[in-house]
Amino acid sequence: MFWRGVLGYLPVNIAQGVVGLLTIVLFTRVLTPEQYGVYALAFSALSLTQTILLTWTEAAMARFHARQDADGRLPDHFATLYRLWFGLALVVPVVAAGVLRFAPLSAPLKVAIAAAFAAVVAKSLTKLSQERRRAAGEVSSAALLDIVQTGGGFGLGLVLALVGLGGAAPLLGMGAISLLCLVFVLPADLRRAHGGRYDPAMAKAYAAYGLPVALSLILALVLSTTDRFLLAAFLDERAVGVYHAGYSLGSRTLDVVFIWLGMAGGPALVAALERGGHAALKDAAHEQAGFMVLLTLPAAVGLALVGRPLAQVMVGPGLSAGAGQVVPWIAAAGWLSGVTTYYLLQAFTLGKRTMMLIACMAIPAGANVALNLALIPRFGLDGALWSTAASYGVGAAAAAILGRRACPLPVPWVGLAKSGLACALMAVAVLAVPALGGVVELILKASVGAVVYGAAVLALDAGGLRARVMDILQRRLKPA
Repeated sequence: MFWRGVLGYLPVNIAQGVVGLLTIVLFTRVLTPEQYGVYALAFSALSLTQTILLTWTEAAMARFHARQDADGRLPDHFATLYRLWFGLALVVPVVAAGVLRFAPLSAPLKVAIAAAFAAVVAKSLTKLSQERRRAAGEVSSAALLDIVQTGGGFGLGLVLALVGLGGAAPLLGMGAISLLCLVFVLPADLRRAHGGRYDPAMAKAYAAYGLPVALSLILALVLSTTDRFLLAAFLDERAVGVYHAGYSLGSRTLDVVFIWLGMAGGPALVAALERGGHAALKDAAHEQAGFMVLLTLPAAVGLALVGRPLAQVMVGPGLSAGAGQVVPWIAAAGWLSGVTTYYLLQAFTLGKRTMMLIACMAIPAGANVALNLALIPRFGLDGALWSTAASYGVGAAAAAILGRRACPLPVPWVGLAKSGLACALMAVAVLAVPALGGVVELILKASVGAVVYGAAVLALDAGGLRARVMDILQRRLKPA
């Protein structure tokens, strides 16, 4: 199931990667640094709203689908979840009215925040439909829905930015395309609840599982967004724009890989546990973790090594110099965040010990707030970068230690050591390339890094890669 998902979701992640990079390339040029900062703040507000109110129903859809399918209770499952979701969605306009009425926001930021609240309802309901498809193993339809949302939202948002809607444009595009997707997918999804009934006991179980997940994700958002609000408070919206551009360039590049692996890996781990018990889970988890390290660690190290020329190529001139300073720190933080979110934290959802997620995420979130408050006033942008990297390191350690109490997952220490050594050799080679600047330096360093890392992991046989490559070559060269 894991490898089928890896292949099936590959087009999604190619699309997300392309759109993510184009979002940085084009929006940092079409929008002014101040408008880009407004967009960053409003997008953070959208993420917080969705996570606080609606994400727990999405989590319950993903986690309990296989069990309810086995029990023959899918109609009740859908009826219960959609009733819960619609009840919670009614809270969004109330929250929006309060924020827009009483929060001391500038006029452009109010418009962008209003767009974020409008988009969050359509975006979350589409996400609920997508989680249903993922949990059911409908890889193609889940992938298509994601691609349409990602590409369509970006395209429409860009058009709206070009006509002068400022920082609200990307959010308006996102919300409009999500609403259009619902026209096609929602009727069929609601029909799946036909004959089902709202089950209070089921709802209670979903809440007991999902609400701690949501609270942990809220803490994760505190960890990832507090710095923007504090930069706006202590500095200005331009500083937020610089930080968000570099942060997006660093984290988005890695997120594409981690989300791809998570799309396939999460359902596969649940299926392994439900069908084969802890022995099957251990085998599946070790395979996933080894492949994740082999793929993502060189991506993070390489990103840190090419941060300056990458920002020169990808980010608009008003933001590129500052963004280049941000990327290496966010590459480190992004790798720690990805490993924590898409592997280490799976222990709590697999073990249904989601209350422990709250404690696990409260530790780095609290550290992030404290460090930002202490360091931003004194060191400005650098303080936010140091705080972010340190906080994600604390979070990874907490997840690894506490996760063993919920559902122990194996750590591929040998693969991690071999991949780390290959990355060190890659770094030595890349640093020897002259700093020519721009696209030439970027291409040279990326090429050298890829060749050296590939040769090193083959020589070290990291993750059993050498045997797999030889097996593929033998099958290809074998006479018919």
